[in-house]
Amino acid sequence: MKRQRAFVDSVARLADPLCTAEGMELVHVEYQREPGGLTLRLYLDKPGGVTLDDCVDISRQLEDILDVHTQDAPPYRLEVSSPGLDRPVGKLNDFMRFMGHRAKIRLATAVQGRQNFTGVLAGVIEEMVQLQVDDETVSLNFKDISRARLINYNGER
Repeated sequence: MKRQRAFVDSVARLADPLCTAEGMELVHVEYQREPGGLTLRLYLDKPGGVTLDDCVDISRQLEDILDVHTQDAPPYRLEVSSPGLDRPVGKLNDFMRFMGHRAKIRLATAVQGRQNFTGVLAGVIEEMVQLQVDDETVSLNFKDISRARLINYNGER
């Protein structure tokens, strides 16, 4: 798990300047085993939305960069796409940016006997993500979040 996290962090460090140079935001990086094998998936966004041509352009450039800098990684399939309706939330400041939006959050370690939470993002206090679940606010440690996605995000900020 730590090696996988280190690989994702390395890919994000390599991809972020490329995306910024192309006028896009690197939203999230995933690396996981799927039925077809290992998949490295990057989600991009930009004002007005990401086009197929944007994804192809970043994918081609990134393949070359990753070939040079991640030679010891096992074979994987690279996918580049827009975030879509269930936009991933992976950066601490995104939990503030999308305050008021509904989200699903999965934790690596259980809190209150649960690992899965659905509610409205209510901010961040000292790296603790605040999630309004029904009539209570639950504090979730950012470092324990293994996956977070907005629910039916319509693209408004």
